[in-house]
Amino acid sequence: MIQSLTVILLYLVSLPLFALTLARQPHKDLPPWAICLSLVATETSTLTIVSVPGVAYLHGYVFLGLAVGYLLGRVAVAWWFLPLHERGATSIYRYVGQRFGIRLQKLVSGTFLLTRLLAEGVRLYAGMIPVSLLCASIGYPIPDIALLMGIVILTLAYTLAGGLKAVVWSDTLQLLLYLGGSVACGVVLFSRSGTDIFHVAPMFTAGLPAFTNPFSVAGAVVGGAILSLASHGTDQLMLQRCLAAKTLKGARAAMIGSVFVVALLFALLSFVGVGLRALWPDYHGAPDALFPQFVLTLPPILRGLLVAGILAATMGSLSSAMNSMAAATKSDFFPKKKLSLRTATCFWAVLLVVTALSFSHPTGSAVVFGLSIASYSYGATLGVFLLAMVGHSRDEANGIAGFITAVVVLAGLAMVRIEGHPIAFPWLVPAGVLATFAGARVFSQLRRMGFQK
Repeated sequence: MIQSLTVILLYLVSLPLFALTLARQPHKDLPPWAICLSLVATETSTLTIVSVPGVAYLHGYVFLGLAVGYLLGRVAVAWWFLPLHERGATSIYRYVGQRFGIRLQKLVSGTFLLTRLLAEGVRLYAGMIPVSLLCASIGYPIPDIALLMGIVILTLAYTLAGGLKAVVWSDTLQLLLYLGGSVACGVVLFSRSGTDIFHVAPMFTAGLPAFTNPFSVAGAVVGGAILSLASHGTDQLMLQRCLAAKTLKGARAAMIGSVFVVALLFALLSFVGVGLRALWPDYHGAPDALFPQFVLTLPPILRGLLVAGILAATMGSLSSAMNSMAAATKSDFFPKKKLSLRTATCFWAVLLVVTALSFSHPTGSAVVFGLSIASYSYGATLGVFLLAMVGHSRDEANGIAGFITAVVVLAGLAMVRIEGHPIAFPWLVPAGVLATFAGARVFSQLRRMGFQK
C-alpha cells in the first residue's frame, strides 16, 4: 500500500513542475496536438473514468455510438463556429453581445457559470471517492472536506501560477496518464478472464425507448451531434483552448482530432467494463462503484497509477473549469473594473468545494447525471448562438425571450417521465434549440401585434 501512495505522491509533485516548465513557452505557440489532448482531458473528467466501465458492464460498447455523433457535431463546430471568434479572445460570449446586446451576453455567460459550477461539483465529488476508498482501505480514513480541499488547493496552485498555458500542458500529461492506466487495466483483465472477455456481452444493448435511452442509435448520432455542437461550439470551457491556437487551421485540427482520441478512450474504458463483466458476472452493486472496487484489487504500483489517473482526470477538468469561469467572469461582468483573474479563480475554487460537498453520490450513472446537468443549459445557449448566426432579427428582447423560453421548457422536460424514465440527455439540447427559436418568434409576433394596435 505504501507503494501505491508513493506513486500518487510522485504524480502530485511532478505535475505542477511539468506544467509550469512547459508553460514558459509563448502563449500562441501551443501546438494543435496539445490543445487536442487538453480538449479531451477537459470533456472526459473523472465521471468518464469511473462511470463508463459501469455502463459497459451493463450495456456493452454503447458509448462508441456517441463518438459518431460527436464527429458530426465537431466538424460543424470547426467550420462554422470557430471562425466567429478572434484568436486569443477571453470570452466566447462576446459574439452574442455583438449581435444582440450586453444583457443577453451576461445572461448566457451567467448560465454557463451556474451550469459549470454544478457540473464540476459533481465531477469533483466523484473524483474524491476512489482516493477516499484507498485511504480507508489502509486504515487512514480522511474526511471528505479535507480531500476536496487538498485536490482544489493543489490544482489552484498551478492554475494561478501558469494560467491557460499551464492548464493545457497539465491536461496533456493527465490524459496520457489515464489513457495508459486504461490500457494497463485492459491487459490485467484479459490476463485474468482470457477470451471470455470477447464473448461475455453483446456489442450494444438498449432495453429502453429511444427518447429515454441515452445510447440509442438515434440519440447517440443525432442527439450526440447536436450535444457536441453545443458543448464544443458554445461552451467557454472548450472553446477557450481552441482560441489559444496560433491559427484557425490549428484550432480546427485540434477540434476534429479530439473526436478520435475520445473514441479511443471510450473504447478502452468500455473494454474494461466488459472485462469486469467476465471477471465478476454476479456483481450487483452500484455501477459507478465497480471500477474503483476493481482498482483496489490491483498490484500496489498499478493501483497507485490508476488512482493517480483518476486524480489526473479530476484535476484536469477542475483546472480548466476554474480558468474558464474566471475568464468569463472578468470579461463578461467586470470588463472595465479591476478584478484580477487570480481573485476570480480563487472565488470559483471556494464555490466548487462547497458545491461538491452538497452532492451525495448519484444513484445512477454519474457520467449520465453530469451530462444531463450540462444539457439543460446547452439547448438554450446553442439556440441563442444559432439565432445570432442565421436569424434575421438582431433584437435583444427577442433573443432574451427565446433563451428564457428554452430554459422554462427544459425545466419542464426535467420532470417528464416516459414509462418511469426521464428523457435522455442527448434529446435535451435539440429540444432547447427548438424552444429558443419558437420563443423568439412568438415574442417577436406579439410585439408586432402590440405595436400595430
